[in-house]
Amino acid sequence: MSSASPSTPTAEGDGLGPAKGRLAALGRLWRYIAPYKLAVAGAALALTVAALTVLTMGVGLRLLVDEGFTSGEAGLLDRALIGLLVVIVILTAATYARYSLVSWLGERVVADLRKQVFAHALTLDPAFFETTRVGDVMSRISTDTTLLQVVIGSSASVAMRNVLLLTGGLVMLAVTSPQLTLMVVVFVPVVVAPIVLIGRRVRRLSRTSQDRVADVGAHVEESLNATRTIQAFCHEDADRAQFDIQVEGAFGAAVRRVRARAALTAVVILLVFGGIGIILWMGGHDVLAGRITAGELSAFIFYAALVAGATGAISEVVGDLQRAAGATERLTELLAVRPAIAAPADPVAMPVPARGEVAFDNLTFHYPARPDTAALKDFSLTIRSGEKVALVGPSGAGKSTVFQLLLRFYDPQAGRITFDGVELRAADPKDLRTRIGLVPQDPVIFSASGADNLRYGKMDATDAEIRAAAEAAAADRFLDALPDGFDTFLGEKGVRLSGGERQRIAIARAILRDPAVLLLDEATSALDSESEALVQGALERLMTGRTTLIIAHRLATVLEADRIVVLDEGRNIAQGTHDQLMAQGGLYARLAELQFDQDRGRDPRPGAAALSAR
Repeated sequence: MSSASPSTPTAEGDGLGPAKGRLAALGRLWRYIAPYKLAVAGAALALTVAALTVLTMGVGLRLLVDEGFTSGEAGLLDRALIGLLVVIVILTAATYARYSLVSWLGERVVADLRKQVFAHALTLDPAFFETTRVGDVMSRISTDTTLLQVVIGSSASVAMRNVLLLTGGLVMLAVTSPQLTLMVVVFVPVVVAPIVLIGRRVRRLSRTSQDRVADVGAHVEESLNATRTIQAFCHEDADRAQFDIQVEGAFGAAVRRVRARAALTAVVILLVFGGIGIILWMGGHDVLAGRITAGELSAFIFYAALVAGATGAISEVVGDLQRAAGATERLTELLAVRPAIAAPADPVAMPVPARGEVAFDNLTFHYPARPDTAALKDFSLTIRSGEKVALVGPSGAGKSTVFQLLLRFYDPQAGRITFDGVELRAADPKDLRTRIGLVPQDPVIFSASGADNLRYGKMDATDAEIRAAAEAAAADRFLDALPDGFDTFLGEKGVRLSGGERQRIAIARAILRDPAVLLLDEATSALDSESEALVQGALERLMTGRTTLIIAHRLATVLEADRIVVLDEGRNIAQGTHDQLMAQGGLYARLAELQFDQDRGRDPRPGAAALSAR
């Protein structure tokens, strides 16, 4: 039997662990580039043509010096200009083609990658987000993919172009003067060594810098979503100070990375141009001694400068490649996470039509973030089709956990849950959830219109169905009163709505879904008396003929249930009707008395709301 372990990263043949921290991590991007082989081939052709045209200029320079200036023929200068213009036109066309293709490729690949990462993040179960900040996931989707766009759409082609120039330049150097070329070859390892050594430090600092930026993004996301709480508790200064610390940490990490890259560039420039100076000095002596011509020395200097420039450009690009390698690692780590909750390879089909029969058999469950504390222990409960069952108990008794497990957001460590006789692990979670309607205590309102928010209950609902659901939930009046009616944008997280209005949107969604099992988690807790009366009638009609599980703190709701189940410390300690449980005494009787006292306004103690959820 599988356990409800949190989602964990797993390597899928990528060598995720061993490749970590190396430029080889960039090889994983090929799977996203491969579908666009035609663009890659076109860019490679344009890049090669551009490199060859640059290398051709050295040959032209040698001929011009040795033949043009020596012979004194003006016509040769004219022909050289025409040849130069032809080369420039070819180089321009090839450069345009390369830049256009690689830029398109970078944007296309990053768009595909962002879609895949976001789609994958939506499949991750709640256990993953218990230990992972949403802001960190957001940073990977935005910041890390932007780094990859820079590499694929620019830096990679620059690196390949300069590798071609470096290789071709070395070949042309050898053809022009083998003796001087030996000196260049000696200098190349001297230049490459600091690139490798300092580059490793750049890579580590790049990864650290990206992590600190992710911390900043996570803090911003959390704070901006809690501005009302921050201001209500006058926490602005403390929150600002904490944010300043994180920003300064990100700044410090970025400065260390920049200094390492600057040191890398400075060392390369020193070695490259120092080497050119020495080679130029030696070549001048060879010209004076008649061992090479002035044209050959000119061509040699041109190619040496080309090699030096290519080496310097590669050293600059290495920093971008190192940062991209870190970004690739972070993205592949996220993509390697496999949700603990997933459909089996051959899922059992749920019965049609759904009956809404639910059974919890001897469950034991620990939340991943609290492995030492059982949220449910040896919990058993059978709910008949169409039965209305209320769950009551003190905070932490496990009431909401029952809902979480029925929706299969988690799997229990022991025991089993069946829906219409099918064990949840054997079914497709989506197939299960289409049969369940949830009205949470804190409803989620999306940054969309009222109609679009209601359509979360049924994506293919018609306008008439949406209005009918809104009317049944007493939501039509306030939606019609908005500037654009049902099409009005409700603001981020429904900021334009009151708590009661958001609750009625959630109820309308459940009505629109027409589920076999209805889960009401304090569905009327945020409503005033008038709205509650309106919604309660809609809920009663909605509950008719449906299996309903209710978490409620209002005694009137509990009294109307067919059966009341009392939970304490994750156990089902009693069940029955209100009268039966009152006659038994015990926990339910104490909770009910506290509720009666609260309703009569005679008990101001903190425990007076003991029937409330959680």
